[in-house]
Amino acid sequence: MRDFKCNNNRSKFAQDLIDNKYAIGKMEDIMEVVHVTKEGKMMDTQEGFHIYKETKADSEIKDRLPVRENAIFETVIKEDP
Repeated sequence: MRDFKCNNNRSKFAQDLIDNKYAIGKMEDIMEVVHVTKEGKMMDTQEGFHIYKETKADSEIKDRLPVRENAIFETVIKEDP
């Protein structure tokens, strides 16, 4: 948090926040619930889809693990952007 507030690039996370102008604040103020479901395969699939969609839109904090192409997710995004 200190690196973010001081615009310091010692932290890769802070630098990504700064470079991409991400918001910092209370979760209730900067995030929104996109779907509510029970734990299990459905939740894992929905979480994977939203991570995939945001990564493809280049609007997610960069992760070390690349997101693999997913033809089903691509179809859903194309049909309902």
